[in-house]
Amino acid sequence: MTERRILVVEDERTIAESVAARLRAEGFVVDIARDGPGAVEAFRSGRPELVVLDVMLPGFDGLEVCRRIQADRPVPVLMLTARDDETDLLVGLAVGADDYLTKPFSLRELAARVHALLRRVDRAASAARDGAEILRIGNLEINQAERRVRRDGVEAHLTPTEFDLLTHFANRPRTVLPRERLLADVWGWADGSGTRTVDSHVKALRRKLGADLIRTVHGVGYALEVRP
Repeated sequence: MTERRILVVEDERTIAESVAARLRAEGFVVDIARDGPGAVEAFRSGRPELVVLDVMLPGFDGLEVCRRIQADRPVPVLMLTARDDETDLLVGLAVGADDYLTKPFSLRELAARVHALLRRVDRAASAARDGAEILRIGNLEINQAERRVRRDGVEAHLTPTEFDLLTHFANRPRTVLPRERLLADVWGWADGSGTRTVDSHVKALRRKLGADLIRTVHGVGYALEVRP
């Protein structure tokens, strides 16, 4: 089987080499870029299946890198940030990041997040092949084969994780789904940690598809509410 390729974008040499070494030990082919322009060029030439991306970079920052690569070819992006700031996280999600880690982080946790992101992509591709090609719920249309979403006929650009989360909701309309269940089913995290990740992705879906799309059930979770 062809080895999967990952692009690591990090200007701190020690961190970049440590991350690359761990991912190579996990069986991945790893390329390294150390600035914004180099990251975009490495993405286009290497065609990685996933990008580990630092926010603070020379040239232009990781947010701009994320905008450019997602416009070119959507792939899962794991963003590395030095600050646990919700504004930074929401901006990262808005430009196409799928998950994030706050520095300092453990290499074990990073490897687990990478595997979970790739499993999610594989699972979604399998579901698209085996299931109904198009889901229609009220004014929402989800084309699983093409991974495209429209509401009221207007297409919205979603990241891979946003698409998977929306599809999970759409297969269970009006059912209240706890954050912990969403983390387990969509992210593949069994320990229930990281509920802010769910909240941030729900905010991103509301911003792109309408604030009324997903209902919050305080203290429990979320439910998809689509008007006819």
